[in-house]
This record gives sequence, structure tokens and C-alpha cells, in this order.
Amino acid sequence: MYENRIEDIDRLKKKIDKHRPLTPAQLSKLKEYYCIGLTYSSNALEGNSLTETETKVVIEDGLTIGGKPLKDHYEAIGHGEAFNFLYGLSKQQTISEKDILKLHHFFYYRIDEKKAGQYRTEKVIITGTEFIPPKPSQIGSLMQRFIADIPKLKKKYHPVEFAALLHLDFVTIHPFIDGNGRTARLLMNLALLQSGYCITIIPPLLRSDYINNIKKSQETIHATFNDKKPFIYFISSMVYESMKEYSRLLKAL
Repeated sequence: MYENRIEDIDRLKKKIDKHRPLTPAQLSKLKEYYCIGLTYSSNALEGNSLTETETKVVIEDGLTIGGKPLKDHYEAIGHGEAFNFLYGLSKQQTISEKDILKLHHFFYYRIDEKKAGQYRTEKVIITGTEFIPPKPSQIGSLMQRFIADIPKLKKKYHPVEFAALLHLDFVTIHPFIDGNGRTARLLMNLALLQSGYCITIIPPLLRSDYINNIKKSQETIHATFNDKKPFIYFISSMVYESMKEYSRLLKAL
């Protein structure tokens, strides 16, 4: 059971804010660090076989790792490009449907160019859960509602709760044929960056907790905020740990 760490997060954020504004050199180093860290962890959660060091070599040096699937390389390169696009979006205060489609396109176009940045047109099944994603015919209207709700959710909830809700609501719609989890984590981190929080990484070691808390929050068809608390608390714990790491990095720079 994870606790709500939002108060702890905001206490830590006040300390971090004292280091701001950061220098261009500091920002560049942090961007490189999180590009590799988030790309590795987000891909590993989905079964990508590249290690963090291999991910760095693939993204920064453009080298191919012997014995590793080509798709794993494409996922690393694509996620790195999506991350760079996310950083540009973090300077604004809105999130549009176009932004979400572009995030997915950057991640997925090397794997399947026709389906990159396009909503799925076929049914999907998620293994390990009884939850059944919406039919393809429902996705357009669900995503329109999802986009329309973003300003309301942002105004109503704490930034960490808002980011967690975006992630959960997005994967529940499951709009793409593949890459929904990675797009959801990018979307969550975009929301966090726009509100002055740091990139949040979910360690692959906690994959079971992560998946189980998503499943708990999806058990109710018309889930309320209270139904979603298991996942929100899990994400708040991940944000707290990531903020501690960010604070450590600032002291080292």
C-alpha cells in the first residue's frame, strides 16, 4: 500500500525552487540524464531488453547492440525523440490532441509508420487483466472528451494528482495499437514539467506494483476519484522519490 506523498513533494519542491533558475549548462546535463533514464525505464517496463548503458549507446552514439532485437533499438531511438519533443512542449501550459498524436508518432514511426500517431482501428486485449479497452469506434469521442477535460482537471487537482489522472485515463482509453503505456508516461511527465516538477521515473523493479495499481483503479467501470486513489498514491510516491533524486543531482552540478 502506497501513501499519499504530495505534502512531502511540495516541501521538497520549495527547497529545489531555491536553486532556480538553472544555468543552460545545468539544464542541458539534466535533459541528457533524464532522456536516457526515462527512455530506459519506460521501455523496460514494456519488456525492452536494452540495459540503461545500451540505451545510452543507441541514443547518443547511434550504435547497434549485437544480439538485441531491432525493434528494441527503434523503441529507444523513438522514445528519445519523443522526449526531446516533450521538452519543447514543457515550455507551454496546454496539452492538445495534436501534441499527444505527435508524441506517439515520434516514438512509433520507425516501428510502423502507418499506425504512428493514429488511433487504432482494431480491438485489443491486455494480458493479465479482466479490463477490456474501448472499441475502436469509441476512441474518437473518448479522446475528444479526454482533451476537453484537461483544463478542468488541471484546475481542480494538485499537479501530481492531475498528472496521475492523465496517465490513468489515457491508458484506460488505450487509443493506440501499441505504445500506450509509454505515451501515457510521457504525457504524465509533460504535465509535471509544465507545473514545475521534475521528470518522474517508474523503476522496472516496481513493474508489478505499477501494473497492479492501474488494474485496481480500472476495476470500476465508471471510476471516481476515490477509485483512482491507489494509482494516484503510487504515482505520488514515484514523484517523491524522483524529486529526491533531482535534489541530489542539483547539488552535484
